[in-house]
Amino acid sequence: MKVSIDLDKCAGHARCFATSPELFEIDDGGYALNAEISVPEEDEAVARDAVAACPERAIETH
Repeated sequence: MKVSIDLDKCAGHARCFATSPELFEIDDGGYALNAEISVPEEDEAVARDAVAACPERAIETH
């Protein structure tokens, strides 16, 4: 699975990182640093939780 983050939509809430710090890398302001993330099979459920946690709907899985 891949996760895409629209960095223009990211508002720095850092909920993705709070949900899954092992997958998401953020800066000191809480903004996502990577637009594309490869998700290991064992982390797919937590990646989906991070998508649901984003209030800006800046994260998608595919």
